[in-house]
Amino acid sequence: MDPSVREALFDGAALDRLTALADTDPALVVRNFAAPAAAGALARAEVLLTGWGCPLLTGEALARMPELRAVIHAAGSVKHHVTDACWERGVTVASAASANALPVAEYTVAAILFTGKRVLHAARVYREGRTRRNALDVIGTGGNHRRTVGVVGASRVGRRVVELLRPYDLHVLLHDPYVDEDEVRALGAEPTSLDVLVERSGTVTLHAPELPETYRLFDRRRLALLRDGATLVNTARGSLVDTEALIRELVPGRLNAVLDVTDPEVLPPDSPLYDLPNVLLTPHIAGSLGNELGRLAHAALDELERYASGLPFADPVHPEQLTRSA
Repeated sequence: MDPSVREALFDGAALDRLTALADTDPALVVRNFAAPAAAGALARAEVLLTGWGCPLLTGEALARMPELRAVIHAAGSVKHHVTDACWERGVTVASAASANALPVAEYTVAAILFTGKRVLHAARVYREGRTRRNALDVIGTGGNHRRTVGVVGASRVGRRVVELLRPYDLHVLLHDPYVDEDEVRALGAEPTSLDVLVERSGTVTLHAPELPETYRLFDRRRLALLRDGATLVNTARGSLVDTEALIRELVPGRLNAVLDVTDPEVLPPDSPLYDLPNVLLTPHIAGSLGNELGRLAHAALDELERYASGLPFADPVHPEQLTRSA
C-alpha cells in the first residue's frame, strides 16, 4: 500500500494487534514488488496485507512470493491489484468491503432524509431571504412520511441502505437483476423493474457496480422518467450517469441531485454542477475517511486472525463475483 495509507489506517493499537498476529515488520511498506529492499520479506511472505496504492499482483510479482497463500485487502474493491494470476495460483482473497460499505450507506441515508425534507431548498430560501418564511410554503409537499425511495443495486452498500432505512416511515423499492424477488422482499424492500422504480420514487439512490452494462445506466431517457422534483443520489460511480443529460435536467430545476461521484472526476472548473442550488456536490467522501479508517484496519485484522486460526475468511472475494461487483 501507499505509506501514507499505512499511517492513516493503522494506529498504535492496530499495529500492536498486527504484530501479535503475524511475524512481520510493520515499518516495511511495499510500493514496488521489484524493490530490492523488499525481496527478502516477499520471498517469505505467506499473507499480503494490502491497501490503497497496492501495485498489480501480476504473475511476475507473484513469482517473487513463492510462499504466498492469501491477500487481505484493508479497503473495498480488489480489482485494482488482484489479477487473474492470483486466482490461477490459488491465492485466497478477502477484503474489508463490508466495513467500507457502512459509511457510504450512512452518507446515503443522510442524503435521502435531508433531501426528502427539502433541506437544501429551505436553507437556500432562508439564506437568500434572511427573514421568516411560512415553513409550509418552503417545504411544500416535501417530507419523509411514506415517501418512496428507490435503491438501484443490492450491493453491500445497497443492502446496508435498505437495512438502515427500516426504522423510517418510508417505502423502499429495490432493483437488482441478479437478485430474485423473494430475496428482495426478505431484505425489506419491494422488487421492481428499473424503469418502474425510477418512475415511482421521490429519491433514487445508485449502488450498482461500474460494469460495461451499467455505463450510463441513467441516460437521457431514464433521467426523463424521474418525476418532477425527484432527487438522484450517486455514491457509486460517476459513469453510471450521463453527466450532460443530468445537467440538462438540473439546470432548469426539474430534478435535484446529491453527487459524491461524477464523470469525469474531478469535474471541469466551469461545470454548472458546482453552483446549482439544487445540487449537493461532494468530493468522493462517502467512503471510509478520518476515524472510519480504523474500522477497515480492524476488519482486515479480523480476517488475518481467522486465517491464523485456520478458519475461512468471513468476507472472501471470489473471482466470479468480480464480473458483477465493484
